[in-house]
Amino acid sequence: MSSIGIAVVGAGAWGSQVIRTLASTPGALLRWICDRDPTARARIGGIYTGVELAAGLDKALEDPAVEAVVIAASATEHYQLARRALKAGRHVLVEKPLALRVAEATELNALAGKARRTLMVGHLLMYDPAIILARTTIESGELGEVLMLHAQRTNLGTIRRGESAWWSLAPHDVAIALYLMRAAPTEVSATGAGFVQRGPGIEDAAFATLRFTDGSLAHLHVSWLDPIKRRALTVVGSRKMLTFEESASQQRIKIFDRRAEADGPARGSAPDNVVPVHRGDVYAPPLPVADPLLVQCGHFVECVRTGRRPRSDGAQGLAVVRVLEAGQRSIEAGGVPAPVG
Repeated sequence: MSSIGIAVVGAGAWGSQVIRTLASTPGALLRWICDRDPTARARIGGIYTGVELAAGLDKALEDPAVEAVVIAASATEHYQLARRALKAGRHVLVEKPLALRVAEATELNALAGKARRTLMVGHLLMYDPAIILARTTIESGELGEVLMLHAQRTNLGTIRRGESAWWSLAPHDVAIALYLMRAAPTEVSATGAGFVQRGPGIEDAAFATLRFTDGSLAHLHVSWLDPIKRRALTVVGSRKMLTFEESASQQRIKIFDRRAEADGPARGSAPDNVVPVHRGDVYAPPLPVADPLLVQCGHFVECVRTGRRPRSDGAQGLAVVRVLEAGQRSIEAGGVPAPVG
């Protein structure tokens, strides 16, 4: 079975990880690495000596052996690069977010459909065994009815000039929320502010609440102005609760047999006006050892080869951009809820 020829655009910090992973992905053949920075090209060229290097995408798209393009460039370039690759008849994997506007993400989906090409978005955590197990647990009914989800993604990390924490960090947790809630929210209310680079649209921290038609909520907190790195998620069900610690080396998923019992009788000496709470066991289910980026890259290659629909396809990427855009409108309106359209 022949390998899929791939061109990668972007050889920065994250792009280098993508390149390294693709180089070890079964069925993938790195043919071109494109980056406008000559220093980045020289560095990466010293590692992958058999790969063609270019400043832009043009030469790679002229190579008939390139069947797919992986875009790991700046988010501001995602739409234009993905559009060019799709118009050239290539399959595309683009890092999150798919685009910075709903109209752009919609156009990319239309182009992929017309060309019958795979369009996949790098929502990495959807390929993490822990998040896959969380979804399986929800679908099994073990948690009962999902009532709410809340996520934190904070750190004193890389602060990108001219870019907001909302558009840089929140795509991860919006994608998880949609994946686990198995639905898109109807509205978003969000607040945020920029403290380092003062100005509209470059918030360093944001808080958002997503409302779903069944009454459930998802609350997100993102910030790159926090002294402690947190990558945490909690799912509250009517029967049990689940937590996910992304950075933990062990017990990344925990399931708590805990719940409030509004219709239950008061227990012990508790007064009648106090809702009883059930506190049962906590357990950490075993997780397979897998590199989510390697799983994601392998999934992309499989989808290109077989025509299978990606787990994080263009439609899912569009749904995330709809939420992000609604959240941005709400931030700019001082927290007034914005419909997700």
